[in-house]
Amino acid sequence: MPLRSDWRLQREGLTVEYLGRLLARTAFNPVLTLPLVLLARFTAQGRTLSGSYARQLKTIKALLYLGLAHHISNWLSKGVANNWTKDVYDWNKEIVVVTGGSDGIGKHIVLFLAECGIKVAVLDIQPMTYAPPPSVKYYNCDLASAASISDAVNAVRADFGHPTVLINNAGICYGEPMLSAPLAHVRKTFEVNVYAHHQLAAHLVPSMVAANHGMIVTVASQAAWVAAPRMADYAASKAAALAMHEALAAELATIYDAPKVRTVAVCPNATKTPLFEGFQMYNNAFLYKLEPETMAETVVKAVLRGESAMVALPVTGFYLFAGARGMPLWYQSGLRKKFKDVLTTWTGRLVEQREGDVEDVKEE
Repeated sequence: MPLRSDWRLQREGLTVEYLGRLLARTAFNPVLTLPLVLLARFTAQGRTLSGSYARQLKTIKALLYLGLAHHISNWLSKGVANNWTKDVYDWNKEIVVVTGGSDGIGKHIVLFLAECGIKVAVLDIQPMTYAPPPSVKYYNCDLASAASISDAVNAVRADFGHPTVLINNAGICYGEPMLSAPLAHVRKTFEVNVYAHHQLAAHLVPSMVAANHGMIVTVASQAAWVAAPRMADYAASKAAALAMHEALAAELATIYDAPKVRTVAVCPNATKTPLFEGFQMYNNAFLYKLEPETMAETVVKAVLRGESAMVALPVTGFYLFAGARGMPLWYQSGLRKKFKDVLTTWTGRLVEQREGDVEDVKEE
């Protein structure tokens, strides 16, 4: 299952995201527009043509300036996020821990990594739903249990050595209205979606800090930006996970003196996995449900780049939802209310552990 080229049409079809990537690499690419402007300015034939096509030249100049602004902004973001340092990853030696890697998005993350020959340790409460490739090993782990996490991490170290990449992918959602959600469900949501991130970081990040090399990937959600009805605990947990991730990124550079330890935050919209069966949402070129392979491939590509980043899928969600916090209250409040029906038909599947037995639980 090799990684796909960014030039290929998305699995979700023709979307604004795909068109945006094409425009960024063509019309808004200074490598293409700058030579045209220079030719129009410094060559006799160019000056002649620019006189005849003044409107077109004006458009090309506008595209050049916008493209330069976009590239400069990206350059600054990349430099600051990576503390103006470079690092090298030897993927023959790196050890990746993936939580929730037995099925869903995690399964495809693991398979993409394994296709690259990378050693992967899967931490999950449910057994793997596929035959693990040779470089992959499964560890039964209840992410709601600090003791289980500790045992799994010790086993991974004994088998592989110190992990250098942590992908916090596992997550749960109950989809209940806030006042009828049992406290046990709220607690479990935070245990898996937030506390496990802290526990795994406490176990794995110190060795990354000591080596000034490593990466922490947090799979959050666009629900961290806009909390919909019936998602109070889930949205709160994802907002907490994202805030924890961002604080850790700042601490690595300022407190722990480990500027080369990378942090990648991924904020997707709903994905077509068993966890979000029945999730209703707009499905158009701007907002759409993601194929799990698309989500997984995006995570793996970010990991392989070896750079800190913020990734939103689709990117339109970043502008619509993350930017909502800076909008007037009438916009924010109205936006949240628009999503009142997204979970009314939700039948997402959870996998929980009870008295040593693993079982599927349907939340109706």
